[in-house]
Amino acid sequence: MEIRSYPFTEPDDLVLNPTYLELQRDEPVARVRLPYGGDGWLATRYEDAKTVLADPRFSRAAVMEPGADVPRTLPSMPAEANILSMDPPDHTRLRRLVAKAFTARRTEQLRERAQEIVDGLLDDVERQGPPADLVEALAMPLPITIICEMLGVPYEDRAAFRAWSEAAVAISAFTYDEILAANESLRTYMAGLVERKRVEPGDDMLSVLVAAHDNEDRLSAQELVSFGVALLVAGHETTANQIGNFVYQLLRMPDRLGELRADPSLVPAAVEELLRFTPLGGSAGFPRIATAEVELSGVTIKPGEAVFVNNVAANRDPSVFENPNEVDFHREHNPHIMFGHGAHHCIGAPLARMELQVAIGSLLKRFPLLRLDGDVTFKKGRLIRGPQSLSVRW
Repeated sequence: MEIRSYPFTEPDDLVLNPTYLELQRDEPVARVRLPYGGDGWLATRYEDAKTVLADPRFSRAAVMEPGADVPRTLPSMPAEANILSMDPPDHTRLRRLVAKAFTARRTEQLRERAQEIVDGLLDDVERQGPPADLVEALAMPLPITIICEMLGVPYEDRAAFRAWSEAAVAISAFTYDEILAANESLRTYMAGLVERKRVEPGDDMLSVLVAAHDNEDRLSAQELVSFGVALLVAGHETTANQIGNFVYQLLRMPDRLGELRADPSLVPAAVEELLRFTPLGGSAGFPRIATAEVELSGVTIKPGEAVFVNNVAANRDPSVFENPNEVDFHREHNPHIMFGHGAHHCIGAPLARMELQVAIGSLLKRFPLLRLDGDVTFKKGRLIRGPQSLSVRW
């Protein structure tokens, strides 16, 4: 069996590397060699991906066991466990604490606030006139403002934690020492914020978590800090990049863009289709470790072996999605797994969906003649893809 170096190549634009679809067709569970920690398996078919993501025989916590040298794209794994690297029941306990803040009902209550933020940002864009960089003018400030308000993070600190989070989720765009320093800065900042919330609690999620820790002994100090960092980074980094990615995709698809302009009610369906279709990660991300023998597409995964999943490849599986490599805003069956599957399904999915809908819908309504202004450069050496800048005219 051939062992392929992974990640395959530096992501180019928003194109899915064709190797994924070739493997999906010919070798759906392939052996890959990671930059650090040795060899693992890569699953590219939809049903296999769902199994790896949801079957309890695949563990996230095993990645964090002392001395474990797991295959990975990063030089080191996080020093301490967080909600992303836990298995039930620890994961269940933590997730339950914040689940109410991310329900679809709660998210809809935030829609009015998101609309207010977007309207103000687009007012500034219109007032300043073309060209405008939509990364700095819209994509970044919307999710940063929302997650700051939800967690109770002072908005004036946004520049600092944005810089730290960009380095923390890098692969090669920063040095190993810079990545470690950024992670440490995030943890130090969050630890100080937790202490402030303990002394002066507010009406925000972090204050609620601190109270649960102090009064009910449900969160340790380390859990509070790790959880806060995970929510802060995930709460803005992914959505901010996807706003830029989606606008870029739409402005290169005149037929699809015309559909949305003619029928704005298609925006929610368009967001789902763009979630399915658009590559976000620069690699397959977090590995899962098999704790028992599991068969995937005829391949036996042995206990202790690491398996990676590429969600976008799985979302292009022709056995599930008709014409999977075409963007179709009228797709009737779209059970994509861009937000994951199973116990680790993204808790912020309703929030991300809402922010994407508000941003895309408002932008196209305000600027019906929106168009790209020159070439777009994408970030390199990152876990998450997105445009460095996105210059537009109208």
